[in-house]
Amino acid sequence: METVLKTNKLTKLYGRRKVVDGVSMTINKGDIYGFIGKNGAGKTTFMRTVLSLTSISSGEVELFGGKRIEEVGNKIGSLIEAPGLYKNATAYENLKRFSILYGADESKINDILKFVNLDKTGKKKARDFSLGMRQRLGIAIALLGDPDFLVLDEPINGLDPAGIKEIRDVILKLNKELGITFLISSHLLDELAKVVTKYGIINNGVLLEEVSAKELINNCKNKLIIKTDDNEKAKELIKSEFDIKKIDSIKDKLVLYSNLESSALINKYLVKKGILVSEIYTEVDSLEEYFIRKIGDTNE
Repeated sequence: METVLKTNKLTKLYGRRKVVDGVSMTINKGDIYGFIGKNGAGKTTFMRTVLSLTSISSGEVELFGGKRIEEVGNKIGSLIEAPGLYKNATAYENLKRFSILYGADESKINDILKFVNLDKTGKKKARDFSLGMRQRLGIAIALLGDPDFLVLDEPINGLDPAGIKEIRDVILKLNKELGITFLISSHLLDELAKVVTKYGIINNGVLLEEVSAKELINNCKNKLIIKTDDNEKAKELIKSEFDIKKIDSIKDKLVLYSNLESSALINKYLVKKGILVSEIYTEVDSLEEYFIRKIGDTNE
């Protein structure tokens, strides 16, 4: 399978602090790679380093099967943080100005605007665009030069549901119809899950896990939820009788990640011991819960 981005122990230091700490990432052609992490986890710095917008402290970056960023020309487009637009210009005028800066083909501007659904904005200035429209215009600018790989940092952050759907539709269309590969960071995990084919989870600059969307679904744990009139006593009883080491207390409920097949026996045992069980049921982790649990594991 053709590799679009491969990093080997990529590290970025600011002073003595490792903002990106030995990240080895692989993105293959056709991937929509979702990059997940808390604020300050290192996502934006990693993207800027890959794009040579900031220097590498150590490690390697390979693009398109072993090339350096200087060798790939316009094959990479990016939208890092807010797009820098000419606010007093129309969508068409913005793309024309950026095409001159980038040395791109101006004849493709109308096609690009149509692709991101901005072809009917007419004389409307960018300053009057909604946030979603500005983000789509930023993506349109990134498309100048016919890139094969787009790097998007928080492209749906701050958007309303309609704006999120517009960006999501553009990403899927670009991926399916033009075969563009994506690296996308976002805090909106449920929305990310609607487009992503592969995930990378980063915390404190360290890439904790790379996993396909299919594998992530399998990894999201089933759990047993129990609510009783005395959760602390119930927890100790379950631990001793069923040899369960880890039981979480979340709000007013107990959460078990093992022995789910023993739910009826657990219920019967607790009742026998005088514990009133008001709720007992199984649930599956959401992507957000999996992410929080994964990040939490690093702090234990």
